[in-house]
Amino acid sequence: MNATLTPQALRHKIRRGDHTGNTSGLAPGHVQCNIVILPTNWADDFLRFCQLNPRPCPLIAMAEAPGHYALPLLGDVDIRTDVPSYRIFRNGVLADEQTDVTALWSEDLVSFALGCSFSFEEALLADGLEVRNMSEGVNVPMYRTNIDCASAGPFAGKMVVSMRPFKAADAIRAVQICTRFPSVHGAPIHLGNPALIGIEHLAEPDYGDAVSLGEDELPVFWACGVTPQVALESAKPQFAITHSPGCMLVTDLLNSKMAVM
Repeated sequence: MNATLTPQALRHKIRRGDHTGNTSGLAPGHVQCNIVILPTNWADDFLRFCQLNPRPCPLIAMAEAPGHYALPLLGDVDIRTDVPSYRIFRNGVLADEQTDVTALWSEDLVSFALGCSFSFEEALLADGLEVRNMSEGVNVPMYRTNIDCASAGPFAGKMVVSMRPFKAADAIRAVQICTRFPSVHGAPIHLGNPALIGIEHLAEPDYGDAVSLGEDELPVFWACGVTPQVALESAKPQFAITHSPGCMLVTDLLNSKMAVM
């Protein structure tokens, strides 16, 4: 896959089924989004869940009305086809993964797009920091934690985090950089001992792939957009669609527009 493809060209490849994998590092300079799609009667509570939990669930865009599969703010997006891999949940249980959800679409569905850590990874790279999952060519490791999210109606659960290892000085710099990007998870939520946030084995992520960790490095943890999938397990809506971890909606928005001074 050519990393220099425009977001539109990449979405069209995904729409045709020519790319079905991880989107980290693709269409550099542009925002990638986690997605959640829910029936209308669940949408207000999920919106409130995002508002109460902006670190793991930073809302970038929402469909203008039920049944709308376009998200004009993000580009010529068709939310039914433009994500490389979708997860289908039924009654809170992962039931299937598909590369196209057109056949499952209904006029009752509401789409949400949430900020993704792939945006701040670019800022880390631009500052000369190594992003281990990218240098090792794997999906970022993600873990369930013991950190409670604020509840909204039936939506509740523990936060999911992503992890990237850094030496101490680089970890401090990563905090400084990511603080400027609150709409794509912002600064890390934890550094160091993973057991303090309920993670027992770094080599066994709940999602994504393990990465190497040097003896002189700290694991650094960010709130992660897979958190809504845990909330879906708790809420148990009769039907929901999300992205598969690492397989994001690539948008026309610029990462540089996500930064605050």
